[in-house]
Amino acid sequence: MRTFIAVPLPPDSQAMLATLQENLRSSKADVRWTSIQSIHLTLKFLGEIDQAIVPRMAEELRAAVASERRFQLRLRGLGGFPNLSSPRVIWCAVQDGKENLLSLQQTVDAACVRLAQAPEERGFKPHLTLGRVTGKTNLQRLLECIKICPVLESTFTVDHINIYKSVLLPRGAVYNVLENIELSR
Repeated sequence: MRTFIAVPLPPDSQAMLATLQENLRSSKADVRWTSIQSIHLTLKFLGEIDQAIVPRMAEELRAAVASERRFQLRLRGLGGFPNLSSPRVIWCAVQDGKENLLSLQQTVDAACVRLAQAPEERGFKPHLTLGRVTGKTNLQRLLECIKICPVLESTFTVDHINIYKSVLLPRGAVYNVLENIELSR
């Protein structure tokens, strides 16, 4: 079963991201846009795991995040990977709350390592994937849209994380919540 651990987004943040996407879609660039309901902040991608370990993993994560306090995140700004000159991924940035998010990600990673999952080797770069560039058509228009896009932002409280099951379908991935893990008040 393909799984990951992530921070879900509230409806207000999803609405802000939908507006950003709509502004960028006007470029008519070759981009496969991410479904708004699928956008999340990944803390740990687990890949294929046995479904039988999910309850134990949830228990380990609950114990690990018991010391992690709820915190505010502010989403604001656009970027691209590897860069905005020739992006393959268009994303929305995490502006405020990165330190808390990094602490939470490290706590989650350590808990997963205790359950024999490989530690995260890449540096944590918090972002929300809005779309993946699939070709060069209208790429310059897309980059211009990013430059002139109105500055939108959304702030929300991170009060829980989820363990998700990812099902890959021809129309895109579908994510189902397996476990909900609350952060400390």
